[in-house]
Amino acid sequence: ALEAGDEAAFELLREVGSGVEGAVSARRGRVVKRLGDGLMASFLDPEHAVEAALDAQYAVATVEVAGHRPRLRAGAHLGRPRRIGGDYLGIDVNVAARVADGAGAGEVLISEPVADRLDPAHFTTGRRRRLRAAGAPRELRVCTVRPT
Repeated sequence: ALEAGDEAAFELLREVGSGVEGAVSARRGRVVKRLGDGLMASFLDPEHAVEAALDAQYAVATVEVAGHRPRLRAGAHLGRPRRIGGDYLGIDVNVAARVADGAGAGEVLISEPVADRLDPAHFTTGRRRRLRAAGAPRELRVCTVRPT
């Protein structure tokens, strides 16, 4: 934003938002809230969540505004958050945020409960490792995922 200016930054956010929200909607997810340059979405099926994250990465990879190409990082976790109005709260929401924060640019990181529910015919997961992040449970293991 400092280099490109507000108009280019806003256009970049619009294009990224359109690609990500389109992927969420196409995979039967629901955008819960927007968080600056990110968002939180919910899905009933963990495979749909992973497919949406991978689709969103593909969509964002085509975005370029004023010479800037964003690289999406995404995370998915499976849990039972508490629904309060149109929002979700609870430990599992915090864990999902830590998983997403642990992803590198251009990476989808998933928690072990999500990985355990994926069809290996459709997804390839990386080596499982402990997520070392403040606020993450010690026993939480994560891995990268990509389409097979």
